[in-house]
Amino acid sequence: MSRRPLEVAIVGGGCAAITTAFELTRPEHRGRYQVSVYQLGWRLGGKGASGRGAHRRIEEHGLHLWMGYYENAFRLLRECYAELGRERAACRFADWSDAFFPDSVVSLADPTPEGPWSFWTACFPPTDELPGDPFGARHPFTLSFYLVRAAEILRTLLVSAQGELEPSPPLSPRCKPFEVERRIRRLLDCGRLATLASLVEAIRLVETGVALVPKLSESLLVRLIDVVGISIRSLLETLLESQGALRRVWSVIDFLLAVLRGVLRFGLLADPRGLDAIDEFDGREWLGLNGASQRTLDSTFLRSLYDLGFAYVDGDSRFPRMAAGQFIRGTLRMFFTYRGALFWKMRAGMGDVVFAPFYEVLARRGVRFFFFHRLENVRVASAASLRPGERPFVEALEFDVQAQVRGGGHYRPLVDVRGLPCWPAEPDWKQLEGGERLRHEGWSFESHWDRRKVGSKTLKVTDDFDFVVLGVSLGAIPFVCGDLLKRDPRWRTMVEQVKTVATQAFQLWLSLPPEELGWRGPPVNLTGFVEPFDTWADMRQLVAEEDWPDPAPRGIAYFCNVLPTPEGIPTFSATDYPVVKNDAVRSNAIRFLNHELTHLWPEAVRARTGFRWELLVSSSEDHARADEESGERSFDSQFWTANVNPSDRYVLSLPGTQRFRISPLDNTYDNLTLAGDWTDCGHNQGCVESAVMSGRLAAHAISGAPRLEEIVGYDHP
Repeated sequence: MSRRPLEVAIVGGGCAAITTAFELTRPEHRGRYQVSVYQLGWRLGGKGASGRGAHRRIEEHGLHLWMGYYENAFRLLRECYAELGRERAACRFADWSDAFFPDSVVSLADPTPEGPWSFWTACFPPTDELPGDPFGARHPFTLSFYLVRAAEILRTLLVSAQGELEPSPPLSPRCKPFEVERRIRRLLDCGRLATLASLVEAIRLVETGVALVPKLSESLLVRLIDVVGISIRSLLETLLESQGALRRVWSVIDFLLAVLRGVLRFGLLADPRGLDAIDEFDGREWLGLNGASQRTLDSTFLRSLYDLGFAYVDGDSRFPRMAAGQFIRGTLRMFFTYRGALFWKMRAGMGDVVFAPFYEVLARRGVRFFFFHRLENVRVASAASLRPGERPFVEALEFDVQAQVRGGGHYRPLVDVRGLPCWPAEPDWKQLEGGERLRHEGWSFESHWDRRKVGSKTLKVTDDFDFVVLGVSLGAIPFVCGDLLKRDPRWRTMVEQVKTVATQAFQLWLSLPPEELGWRGPPVNLTGFVEPFDTWADMRQLVAEEDWPDPAPRGIAYFCNVLPTPEGIPTFSATDYPVVKNDAVRSNAIRFLNHELTHLWPEAVRARTGFRWELLVSSSEDHARADEESGERSFDSQFWTANVNPSDRYVLSLPGTQRFRISPLDNTYDNLTLAGDWTDCGHNQGCVESAVMSGRLAAHAISGAPRLEEIVGYDHP
């Protein structure tokens, strides 16, 4: 007699939720789990959602770049494309490598003492391996590996800072600890390392010594690192003020020295918590405790790392804060464990090249998708109803149904863009009952403040589900988990302590590329720039995937940053809040274009009148290009967004708060697990990789698969 499949209700359609669905429906489970996904509105993607607007242009929540260290994300994506089995003759994105391309050119914006901005552009060398490839014998996601790589890079930077150097003889890999210790003491007896040759020898000893801990004295290594730092600063001090390039290199050297010193001083190699042990500190605070200079703490290099993580309390750029352990972990993984390239860019929207393929594969596997379902409450069985020894459990999920599909069928969410399945920027109103009326009345299915509905639905345990995967974002938890917050102090504390921040973004379609507007560099990803938009990416590759008549745009630019929201999340009655914030983003963007863009693209701005609005390519169906007279009104043809919905807000990794995150492996509730980059997932930062790791952990909590050791970078006890 065959057993019935276990029903799993997954609420949410972001990276974590879709990962859980993918893992639970693998063929190896032999149909053990029947998965149903309940999603707000008409599309999957969460904060990674994108849509096709006029001229099939790609409209995103913000800038989405994948890092070369996203091992879990790339492994699943590669498996998804392989299973999808697209024919290259029929679809131009038949394989993941068609949809992604390597991009390692990074630029940091650096204000100079004289006033103008300068730009520090670097191209990180490619590697032979690709993200998602099997690892060899040397697994890179360990703290000792990070330290050895830090010392290697430190030596490389030091040599590059002062030109050619006659190399010193390397130590034998079979060198005994006492021999390393003898050499270290000989160098320390010098009191100060006065030549570059002696410094490079010292750093080689640090490389070897780190690998020998705990056989080698950590305090001896710390003393050596201290002498190295003092000596390098002494050698370079007279040049730092006058040579901007050297000043930037020094900030990286000083950062690496502080990391090496801090890991050894705090005993993190022997601490089972690893880097988590220092999460009570802010990243800059911890680096300062371990010798980083004020020049380094204020550097463009460190500021850019906070920019990448939107790490500003309430969106206020004056208050950068990130838990030190995650700050160091994320930075070292980004620079030392990337494969193929530092960044991987998409050739279309994230919805097109990530969520559409996953949707197609999951639908083939039998996953049921229920769009237009807004979760209202996760109802937990009362304590009085539990039998002796029975753990609390979710007894019901309560939804508002935002719209019904005509004829009672399933909503078909994708549109075809020259053979590529994509998500539209608005729902297909024709598929919905009364769709034309809903469109005319302006129903906004993704808005937290639009509470309109056409019905309600309650799912009950055993009747409709056996397990629940809560894959909504942290910002939505207070509005959908009232029962949990009332009865469980851990959940209340998590919501109070783990904060989120709103973000803002805009996209430009341009008649000229940046190099013809005065940008003096290659197509680039830039951060560390001025507020209110500190990050810019050249996204011209997307023009080929859009459907413009001639003349098509020759440039596409994405800008993004945090959005100050000290007021928090207003009540449901503040129905005009999204409009107010969208208007604020529009004003921020216009001010930025008129007054700040000149530092990036000097030929795009006139000294007296501001931005050259005629450069913008209109999204209107007649494809009219803006003219000079239309002025700032031309901006209305572009795309901008204020990501203020609770589910759209970015999750912060603030000092002292990481311990309040709840793990997907937590079994307090018998049939509930969590999935999201806000959970305790081993890489507690708002990014695709964290979400995928969390989704894999949620699948493990239900099915025992994947094994924890198969989740790359998850090293928690």
